[in-house]
Amino acid sequence: MIDLRFPTALQMVLSLAVTWETGFRATSAELASGLGANPALVRKLLVPLARDGIVLAYTGKSGGVRLGRSPEEITLRDVYVSVVEEKKLFTTRPNVPNVCVVSTNIEAFFQMLADDAEEAMLAALGKRTVAQSLGEIREIDAARASGVI
Repeated sequence: MIDLRFPTALQMVLSLAVTWETGFRATSAELASGLGANPALVRKLLVPLARDGIVLAYTGKSGGVRLGRSPEEITLRDVYVSVVEEKKLFTTRPNVPNVCVVSTNIEAFFQMLADDAEEAMLAALGKRTVAQSLGEIREIDAARASGVI
């Protein structure tokens, strides 16, 4: 099963980066509309993001959601770690029968491989801020609008 928490939360945070520039807040319904998702899913993902200070949520008539710190201070790693929490990128196959050298040692080998991949991915996400990512999205949009892509 594909885990969509990170791409969904990332889109939410990038959308909030746009509202950060204007000083406005977004509602969970507005975020859900942009995602084509249920507002309940948005609210579920806002919980860990708020817990980790990536977003701030306000209730009441003038409520809504905004970034908890500037887009320059939030890395994509922050968003990933917040919403994925302890779930690993890859997991080993459990209960493999010990029949040969491969099956006897595949779990330990795959765990090392998975740890290396996770570390590399987190390092790559840690190098990109929300502000940089929004800039890249705007470059893609400009290229698309001009017919380059």
